[in-house]
Amino acid sequence: MTIATEATSSAHIVTLQGQINSGNAASMESDILSLVDGGAKNLVLNFAPLDYISSAGLRMVLVLAKRLKAEGGKLVLCGMQPHVREVFDISGFLAILNVQSGRAEALAQF
Repeated sequence: MTIATEATSSAHIVTLQGQINSGNAASMESDILSLVDGGAKNLVLNFAPLDYISSAGLRMVLVLAKRLKAEGGKLVLCGMQPHVREVFDISGFLAILNVQSGRAEALAQF
């Protein structure tokens, strides 16, 4: 699992590559929440290079969304491959999270 971050004028973009599973979700959550602790209020999670997400990964996304909302920020997800999007759809998360097709569309949400 690789995490890359990029700061733009409107949001921090966090690109997730590889797999999010029970073995790495907690450390990823900690890494991403450290951005929030450092003052980031608007985040884009770019899932374009993500191959797999487990229920532990879904939990991490939900924790992040709740934390940002509580702090007056916003979370936008983008670039989901069809099999990753299906996991979000089946779990009902597409109905409660802001999901955009690409990076440009995600950044336009801020």
